[in-house]
Amino acid sequence: MKPLGVVGAPAISSFPPPNFLFLPKLLQRHRFCVSCTSPGSRTVEHAKTAASIPEYKPGVFDDLFLNLFRNKLAAEVGWDSNKPGYDGLIEVVNRLLMKGRTRADTIEAAVRVLRSLFPPFLLELYKMLIAPIGGGKVAAMMVARVTALSCQWLMGPCKVNSVDLDNGTSCSSGVYVERCKYLEESKCASICINTCKFPTQTFFMDHMGVPLLMEPNFSDYSCQFKFGVLAPQPEDDGILKEPCLESCPLAAKRRVVARNTDEPPCPKI
Repeated sequence: MKPLGVVGAPAISSFPPPNFLFLPKLLQRHRFCVSCTSPGSRTVEHAKTAASIPEYKPGVFDDLFLNLFRNKLAAEVGWDSNKPGYDGLIEVVNRLLMKGRTRADTIEAAVRVLRSLFPPFLLELYKMLIAPIGGGKVAAMMVARVTALSCQWLMGPCKVNSVDLDNGTSCSSGVYVERCKYLEESKCASICINTCKFPTQTFFMDHMGVPLLMEPNFSDYSCQFKFGVLAPQPEDDGILKEPCLESCPLAAKRRVVARNTDEPPCPKI
């Protein structure tokens, strides 16, 4: 009997990762190229890609922040979920979205929740004393760093980075979220847009005097915060043309009913 030849495992090559400037390390993302299309190779590729996603390690104050935010949210909605932790939080957020009769109602409710997290005098003093310093750059850089330090329990790993401002200069007033946990767990573009993006932009601009543009990416669940950059009015924002996420539990039902491959914008957006 002739000996069987040994077949080597498919070769996987790693391309040099793109660099993003953060505070103070480099956040690296890896792409992997598989030399064959066998099911086993695709499994390896998926595992490598998943491994490149940063994993957030809970901090000592995370439960405190989550419970505080959830209690304020439940008070606004008038209802709380029986589920514990983050799963319960997402259920309350869904109820907030469904409670609002219009997009404006939902945005206003979410802004009230954000305002309730801070003593009123603190927001007023920040807007009056800090926001005007250095043409707004100082305030923008400060809130970027506070956001990156205090909101990872909600969004996942994030880093401060440099962004281009409206006046043509750049400033380290950005926050890059590698893969937003809030978006990934909610599986809903409307929740992202109407309970996070628009309310957060409104809160920082109207109540802290800091312009903010948020740019969520519904393909890879990343999000770029740009403090110091003025956001367009909600009705003029191109984000409203986004379709439902593929993972949205309602999107699949809508596609079956409509029997249309061209997915229309999410009805809740």
